[in-house]
Amino acid sequence: MAAPLIGVTTYHREREGRPRFTLPDAYVEAVRDAGAIPVLLTPGEARARELLARLDGLVLSGGGDLDPRGFGGADHDSVYFVCGERDDFERDLVRTALSLETPMLAICRGLQLLNVALGGDIHVHLPDVVGEDVPHRESQDAPTRHGVRVAPGSRLAGQLGGDRLDEVASWHHQAVARLGEGLAPVAWAPDDTVEALELDGAPQVAAVQWHPELQIEAGSPQRRLFSWLVGLARGG
Repeated sequence: MAAPLIGVTTYHREREGRPRFTLPDAYVEAVRDAGAIPVLLTPGEARARELLARLDGLVLSGGGDLDPRGFGGADHDSVYFVCGERDDFERDLVRTALSLETPMLAICRGLQLLNVALGGDIHVHLPDVVGEDVPHRESQDAPTRHGVRVAPGSRLAGQLGGDRLDEVASWHHQAVARLGEGLAPVAWAPDDTVEALELDGAPQVAAVQWHPELQIEAGSPQRRLFSWLVGLARGG
């Protein structure tokens, strides 16, 4: 059987210096480790349906913030790397992937994008809402760590093999506020920040606020998320 093709969204278009698209290699290696071939998807592509018809699965990566104007939010000094081109491309990807029932893993920004695409919104700067007792992000250069509790009996608990993660790689300052249509929270940080979402009637979709691609060492439950995605992409 041929290895499935998994699309992975890249970061925004960098226009200064040498114009380029970038993506941390951890996403690529996590997909490869699970037995699939990663295909990088760059903002600006207008043919989402044609693109997804050639792919077997989709990873929505992290990266810069969503434009608050896209969900009725206020601007904030902490907002960075906003890119309307990327927001528009990924909203189109998400809606098309849902219509095609494409297996999808949404990570960090990807979870937030999924929520907004389905009519929800996000906290523009999480520390203004929950304080800083739980370190969701300490810098733009490296993740921090905290535990997560997962709803027993949820699809996510089955994918991870348990209802508790002692440590996840956290790297965000925004988070889900009002839920999008059909979405339900299934994991929480110690300060009750939503850490994962599931979509009613869409078992092919998983969305987590942390970065599982940074914890795929042998024996880690995070590897199971990518194995789950690739298994669905194979038709399993």
